[in-house]
Amino acid sequence: MFTESLKRRRLLTGAFLLSLILVFLLAGCTGRTQGQAAIASSHPLATAAGMEILAAGGNAFDAAVAVSAALAVVEPYGSGLGGGGFWLLHRAADAFETMVDGRERAPLAATRDMYLDAGGEVVSGLSINGPLAAAIPGEPAALVHIAERYGRLPLKRTLEPAIRLARHGFEVDPYYNRLVNFRLAAMQADTETARLFLQDNATPTVGHRIVQPELAATLEALAVHGRDGFYAGRVAEQLVDGVRRGGGIWTLEDLTQYAVVEREPVTGTYQGLRMVSAAPPSSGGVVLVTMLNILSGFPLQDLDEATRTHVIIEAMRRAYRDRAEFLGDPDFTDLPVARLTGTAHAAGLRESIQPERATPSGALPDMKLPAEGRDTTHFSILDSEGNRVAATLSINYPFGACFTPPGTGVLLNDEMDDFSAKPGVPNVYGLVGAEANSIAPGKRPLSSMSPTFVENRDGVAILGTPGGSRIITMVLLAVLDHAEGGTPQSLVSLPRFHHQYLPDMVQYEVGAFDDDLVGALQARGHVLKVLDAPYGNMQAIYHDRKTGRASAASDPRGIGLSEVRPVN
Repeated sequence: MFTESLKRRRLLTGAFLLSLILVFLLAGCTGRTQGQAAIASSHPLATAAGMEILAAGGNAFDAAVAVSAALAVVEPYGSGLGGGGFWLLHRAADAFETMVDGRERAPLAATRDMYLDAGGEVVSGLSINGPLAAAIPGEPAALVHIAERYGRLPLKRTLEPAIRLARHGFEVDPYYNRLVNFRLAAMQADTETARLFLQDNATPTVGHRIVQPELAATLEALAVHGRDGFYAGRVAEQLVDGVRRGGGIWTLEDLTQYAVVEREPVTGTYQGLRMVSAAPPSSGGVVLVTMLNILSGFPLQDLDEATRTHVIIEAMRRAYRDRAEFLGDPDFTDLPVARLTGTAHAAGLRESIQPERATPSGALPDMKLPAEGRDTTHFSILDSEGNRVAATLSINYPFGACFTPPGTGVLLNDEMDDFSAKPGVPNVYGLVGAEANSIAPGKRPLSSMSPTFVENRDGVAILGTPGGSRIITMVLLAVLDHAEGGTPQSLVSLPRFHHQYLPDMVQYEVGAFDDDLVGALQARGHVLKVLDAPYGNMQAIYHDRKTGRASAASDPRGIGLSEVRPVN
């Protein structure tokens, strides 16, 4: 099969050139065809909040603010005002695209070795639990920025649904309980967190109502005062006072200095599709495009299942190795994004893939090392004008740092763990990093969040997922499925597998590999690990440009809701 690889590569080169022509044609397509609106989010109440704002005359960007804020209330384990994220925006009127970077920043008092002991070893748990693990939140600033620059409704209106949810409460479901059980000890360690999110200092019963009046007041301050409602005044003082009393290092200057950054998304092509995805400090777009560039040189649809799966795994391995060595905050480090996403780089990586043998990660080029959220959230939005948003938000580990400054209702993130506490030492997700992602004051930690648009002249898919280090490979598998005609339902439902360079193993969901495939992969030298539970919570929308119709789906692994709104 691989003896004809040169001939096939020549054919694929011709196909790649044709895809470039298609991309140039797409650049002139504004996508202004009137059509249906759709929202897919990880919680029904958040989807309802977004639909309420669309019905009130808001656009996709207003709805994004409403959904983000609602998720901050009803999904405290995945995102919140105490966290951050990336909002990928497309404006239909002029085809303008941008990524709003609301990623958290390290406090100004942070130091490179702040999580090491006197012997230079990482102190277990220090970057995960408690206020010292919390970076400066970016979500409140991002919501204000999106509302003021891209929305058409006032912030007071778009935050109304979230304020109601916080004030009147929401009922605990089994999914909430599973994540509480996972983090129960850390939540019990903070009195305020236990009071707000537990029931009598224990896991709440299903149906128990979580009411958050302090968070409602903080959201109201944000609605009335904008940015200053969070980063200055009463709320800011309570945040800093609570963090410092708990042993953290925040200052009012940290909050004053926080700024949203708009970044140019990472783009690439694959089989006539144009990819638009997250830019650094997310590694999502770079790693996704690298993997797709590698795979563009293989006739995936013609390969037997074992060989197809093998080359996909090997592409994952190589792209994640690049992630570990090269990627970090672009405001602090000169990142070789153009080279990493270039076809020449991918061709070199592709040449090192052996068709019948796994490449041990240790055999790849030296990383030159000196001597992320298991739970996050994602939503996708399309309005009837063709504006669209893919947003992935996080507080990192479930329930973040499990610390809430009294009086604020704001559960803090533990995103400091996304830095490399010590180069070469894995974080809570097993990811390693080099100096590019070391801790520095005011720096944004590297992320795997990968909100993505996938488009051609026929239509556009809007997708993304939570899942820590596995996010990018989930999006990859969804893109490959979409390229072969998959629907939103198939994208969010397909079985998943993952390789992230280190640890050197293939993780996969039950049902992803049958016995024959397991045997074939092991015969090639792959180390396999079947996971005890499914992972990810993908939210996908597809907009058919020809008909104007939309379809949407929420991952069956979660409790999310997708809804399509007819045109009035």
